[in-house]
Amino acid sequence: MLRNKPVPKRRWLDLAPGDPVVVTAGKDKGKTGEVLRTIPDQHKIVVKGVNLLKRHTKAGSSRAGVSVAQGGVVDFEAPLDYSNVMLVCPSCSRPTRAKHTILESGARVIVCRHCDEPYERVKKTEAQ
Repeated sequence: MLRNKPVPKRRWLDLAPGDPVVVTAGKDKGKTGEVLRTIPDQHKIVVKGVNLLKRHTKAGSSRAGVSVAQGGVVDFEAPLDYSNVMLVCPSCSRPTRAKHTILESGARVIVCRHCDEPYERVKKTEAQ
């Protein structure tokens, strides 16, 4: 086993896919979107419709296991640093920092700093 390469420490991110966020810094400052995926090892998240970049693809090439028959310019969302976004509270609709508390039932929840309401993640069900 190699000893000169440190193992990256896994960080816990308060955001999860589907959470509404607002961008607080960078070229897309002020834009809101939904978290598509999180990358805890790199401390980054991907937000829908934010930080769009263009990738030039060759015809017939494959990227990430998906084969692209037609070449051209493809838009994709690049990861943002976790510190550049804030969670949007669904009850007061304001960007807020996450505050962790424990309820009487023993459940750990995130609470809005403005309205002190616990943040409830909405589970999405597929329309059939």
